[in-house]
Amino acid sequence: MKIIQVVNVRWFNATAWYGIYLSKLLADEGHDVIVLTQKNTPPDTIARQWGLKTTSPDLNTSNPLKLAVTCKEIISLLRKFQPDIINCHRGEGFFLWGLLKTVGFGYGLVRTRGDQRLPSSDPLNRWLHASVADAVVVTNRRMAKHFLTKMKTPERNLWLIHGGVDRNTFRFDRNNRERVRREFDFMPETKVIGMLGRFDTVKGHKEAIEAISILRKQGHSDIRLFLLGFDTAMKSSQIEKWLREFGIEDITTISGKRTDIPACIAALDLAMAPSLWSEAIARAPLEIMSEGCPLVASDVGVMPDLLPESALIQPGDANSLAGKLARILDDNGYRKELVEHHDKTMSQLDGSDFLRRTLNLYHNLRDA
Repeated sequence: MKIIQVVNVRWFNATAWYGIYLSKLLADEGHDVIVLTQKNTPPDTIARQWGLKTTSPDLNTSNPLKLAVTCKEIISLLRKFQPDIINCHRGEGFFLWGLLKTVGFGYGLVRTRGDQRLPSSDPLNRWLHASVADAVVVTNRRMAKHFLTKMKTPERNLWLIHGGVDRNTFRFDRNNRERVRREFDFMPETKVIGMLGRFDTVKGHKEAIEAISILRKQGHSDIRLFLLGFDTAMKSSQIEKWLREFGIEDITTISGKRTDIPACIAALDLAMAPSLWSEAIARAPLEIMSEGCPLVASDVGVMPDLLPESALIQPGDANSLAGKLARILDDNGYRKELVEHHDKTMSQLDGSDFLRRTLNLYHNLRDA
């Protein structure tokens, strides 16, 4: 098939990862894929590094003259490439793809909603999603419910497709574990509690730091906090300020930018994802679970789809987070239960599962 993945995202967030990783899976399977990116952004760079074909008409512009140029570029692309499927991973430009479809370009139009924000249910948006788009892909059950009840999207047009991860890459490796633990001076008896994610208020770093301080006060003296991240929306100076305020700067390590994230995950003994909102796709939690590391998380986005209720907390509740972490540290049966649950969940969320479910949709649209 000929497929255009519209990934006009400025940052390499979960939405961008979902679209670009899917593009790579499709291209490796032999499909002809073009990724539409924002020029000179991290997603654009990564797509090209992964060997994908890219093009960058500016769908995000609000300038009428630039938008006219964008329309001309897209029409030329459609005439030359003649795609079977166009999959839009962002809302900017979705109206244009819908308009071009209604005037006669014969592609299947998919809107993938990997954002935590609920879409507006105004009449125009409902019409676009229910009548113009051939299918809407959501990445969690909460978003599916919104589309069915508020957006009035026909059930037959709504597809729930969770993201998947490359389980050959994200698998536990003891040699990697020992190498990273040596690098950061984690002793064999130390319990390393990890958090993987960009530095951003939404990810709950303050609550994570507070939870670790609670654990320490409760007598857990053999723990270390390992923050896998680097400066993005929030600077490490803010993280360091919270570490000082809660008195755990001496037991905390910040990784900085790393190219060996699978190895860093292997170095953990347990992990947390205390996001305040977001996690519509949950790339980092999927990677952690893939390596068999017990995880607790706030019950936002897709997390209730992935974790048992016993591993979920209300967002912002540092005391509950500390309690869940303490239970993993103190209760081997609970720890084993979580790991077994993660393994069962991830057995259906490999990259091949992600590809298969998406191709089921695409073939359904092409053959309709």
